[in-house]
Amino acid sequence: MSDILSAIYDVIWSNALVYLCLGAGLYFSIRTRFVQVRQVPEMLRLLVRGEKSPDGVSSFQALAMSLAGRVGTGNIAGVATAIAFGGPGALFWMWVVAFLGASTSFVECTLAQIYKTRDTLTNEYRGGPAYYFSRALAHTRFAGVGKIYGVVFAAVTVIACGLLLPGVQSNSMAVAMNEAWDLSTWVVGVGAVIVLAFVIIGGVKRIASFASVVVPFMAIAYILLALIVLGANASAVPGVIGLVFSSAFGFDSAFGGIIGAAIMWGVKRGIYSNEAGQGTGPHAAAAAEVSHPAKQGLVQAFAVYVDTLFVCSATGFLILVSGAYRVFEGETADGRVLGEGGALVDGAVVGPAYVQNGFDTVFSGTGSTFVAVSLLFFCLTTIIAYYYMAETNLRFMMGSVATRSIPVVKGTVGAALTMVLQAAILVAVVWGTVSTAADAWTLGDIGVGVMAWLNIVGIIILQQPALKALRDYESQKKRGIDPQFDPANIGLVGAHFWEQRRVAADATKDSATA
Repeated sequence: MSDILSAIYDVIWSNALVYLCLGAGLYFSIRTRFVQVRQVPEMLRLLVRGEKSPDGVSSFQALAMSLAGRVGTGNIAGVATAIAFGGPGALFWMWVVAFLGASTSFVECTLAQIYKTRDTLTNEYRGGPAYYFSRALAHTRFAGVGKIYGVVFAAVTVIACGLLLPGVQSNSMAVAMNEAWDLSTWVVGVGAVIVLAFVIIGGVKRIASFASVVVPFMAIAYILLALIVLGANASAVPGVIGLVFSSAFGFDSAFGGIIGAAIMWGVKRGIYSNEAGQGTGPHAAAAAEVSHPAKQGLVQAFAVYVDTLFVCSATGFLILVSGAYRVFEGETADGRVLGEGGALVDGAVVGPAYVQNGFDTVFSGTGSTFVAVSLLFFCLTTIIAYYYMAETNLRFMMGSVATRSIPVVKGTVGAALTMVLQAAILVAVVWGTVSTAADAWTLGDIGVGVMAWLNIVGIIILQQPALKALRDYESQKKRGIDPQFDPANIGLVGAHFWEQRRVAADATKDSATA
């Protein structure tokens, strides 16, 4: 089974996907005139001034939901893996992916807002790649292609987020908790299922509320403690920065021969962590209540920075300055050790143990516990975000069938299939806690890779609405008004939510005038 998974993985994660991710990020950066740099002040302003409604969450809550999916084991175990198999230079390529990927995230999340809709069962906002693939082409001769492409993406996402990706998170969580407290993986799995069941059954509002409290608190606490470790090793920081850059470009004597691995692992773990282009962020973006799609596009672009430039960088520097790392030849822990910092205990497995040992160099005896607690919250919120994405795509696939009643169970088709999905993701969580880390990560990478292929190719084709929305937003800002979106002003057809919003606004205005 492992050999089959590895063969599938090698096809999906060929160099072509690496070049596609980097190339798309560079292309969108140029097309948006580096919106990820120009609009940073606006991103920060929008974070604290977002709207909210009974049907949609605030911009901050949507950001927290998005970060719940982004900030997880990829920020801890993923960074450790990237350094172990790609060398310190992998961290630099993670930064590159984040910088370029912020523009990709803007495009995909703006598209999600433009083509969002209301859930027929809950009346909450729904959207994402499946929605914009089908709706953006609905009024063209490629309508059938768009619908099929949307269904394919939705099916892949239900499988990836509902079955493949949760196991990576629960596996890292179980490994860290076993390392810290010698806790049985089965106990971790059952405990996680109880917590997850309570949250995900509560719907989007409960998910958003849970994420908006837990994610910021844990991310800030994690970064602050990592900074303390950096401060305790301040004299080593300049050398570590030099090591990151020299090994990223093959100039370091020890790691110069693995520059290809540095790029591959940096891009792979960068995408897994910040999810730019993967198509997951747009689901949370579509749930937000905003007056203009570009607003949430900007907020979600900033989410990429928070994930990689802040949390992943904190992990990378923590590992490197404390010396809690080893770099292996051949991209496997069975390969020859090319270099190490010397702070790892014997037998430390690539993953959370690197970070736990790093914290222990300053907070002796508490590193394992803190990382275990961090992963507990990071991984739980990520799994919850995965469920939301899987549910959103399941809703898309069901369409109007979701509201049909099933007399036998006295419920609807949508409610019944949602319960099946909830059960499936809980089973996947338990499986992840007791499976091997290698298989869990391989399955997760396969899921991420297929989604990235589909989404990036799709948004390259469908980019124009997002670019027009950006120009419209910036034009209104220059005139000193709070941007309001009317798809007719930029020649868009098919943005039904916004068309209905405009009609309702006009009716309200006419009534007030009368």
